[in-house]
Amino acid sequence: MSDRSRRRRGFFGRAMPTESVEHHEVPSVSETVPRPLRIAAAYAWRLLLVAGVVALAVWLIIQFKIIVVPVLVAILLSALLWPALGWMLAHRVPRVIAIIASLVGTLAIVTGLVWLVVWQVSEQSENVRTRALERWADLQEWILSIGIFPEELVTEVVGFVTDFIGEQSDVLVSGALSLGSTIGHVGAGVLLAFFTLICLLFDGEGIWRWTTRLFPRQARVAVDRSARNGWATLINYARTQIFVASIDGIGIGLGAALLGVPLAIPIGVIVFLASFVPFLGAIVSGAFAVLIALAYNGPLIAIAMLAVVLAVQQIESHVLQPLVMGAAVKVHPLAVVLVVLAGAMAGGIAGALFAVPLAAFVNVVAVTLSTGSWRTGDVPENDLIWRTEPRTIGRADEEEK
Repeated sequence: MSDRSRRRRGFFGRAMPTESVEHHEVPSVSETVPRPLRIAAAYAWRLLLVAGVVALAVWLIIQFKIIVVPVLVAILLSALLWPALGWMLAHRVPRVIAIIASLVGTLAIVTGLVWLVVWQVSEQSENVRTRALERWADLQEWILSIGIFPEELVTEVVGFVTDFIGEQSDVLVSGALSLGSTIGHVGAGVLLAFFTLICLLFDGEGIWRWTTRLFPRQARVAVDRSARNGWATLINYARTQIFVASIDGIGIGLGAALLGVPLAIPIGVIVFLASFVPFLGAIVSGAFAVLIALAYNGPLIAIAMLAVVLAVQQIESHVLQPLVMGAAVKVHPLAVVLVVLAGAMAGGIAGALFAVPLAAFVNVVAVTLSTGSWRTGDVPENDLIWRTEPRTIGRADEEEK
């Protein structure tokens, strides 16, 4: 018997079948893992990869915020100015004249609002401060007259609140003074935003055509049409927000003036600016108006101011906006709140300001690409958190013609 045949004998002297040894297949490690676990792992590493790319993009944006923020401001301003500019271009106004008129008109409005705010603050701020201190003293006396809390506790609480307000005032003053050290960055950002805005208004189409050449040739059409649909969404969002901000600012400012609340113009301007941060901006600015009314006019006028704030916001959102804007932009409230909070955590005020328009743009572009609707120009109605009208993408209608 050969050595090979002896090695094939079993432990008890039997010969082992040669064919069974040669054809026995050992399962691979991947086959021993349950299929649901393999699917979950495949999703997990892909999600981790996407999260890593997003985190890297956010980190780069934060590192280069001095450049990114002015560019985003210019893009948002161009979306705000585009309806008026497009109307002038449609009526055969030369592009140079239309751009100059748009920029000069915007600067005139901003300058006028700033002058009104500075004028009224300089006229009424001292009176408001004096009246607020009197109200605070009246509140302290009223609490003591009730007799529920001991005088020592009330004095201690009042002293703590007074010291806290004084410390916060010192922080604000020091922050305002330290602003001078960064005035160069602010000025550079303003100049960059203004220059970028002019370039976008003059040659936005050419800049976008150059940008699409950075993508592979096979993907350029899809990128172009999906991005144009996202740009249409951004324009509709900007148009809606400036309408909402105007109604809220004018309504609440006028209500404050009629109720005799001081600083009515600054209140209206603050409400107008804060309305560009959906939901949270309206809450904060409305609370600011009620707080001034409480400090200067007392609780009854403060309750009336709160009623004015709620009434203006309800009329704007449920009557005027659907009547004037129709179904131009429909945003899910939960999505807006989550996006604004995430943007505020990542980038502060700038993050809260740009979170919703950026998320709307990315959402529309992603859904348009994933569904392949860029080929026909139709947008799936039920797949978008942000929906725009009319439901066309890019140049699909022009190409069909």
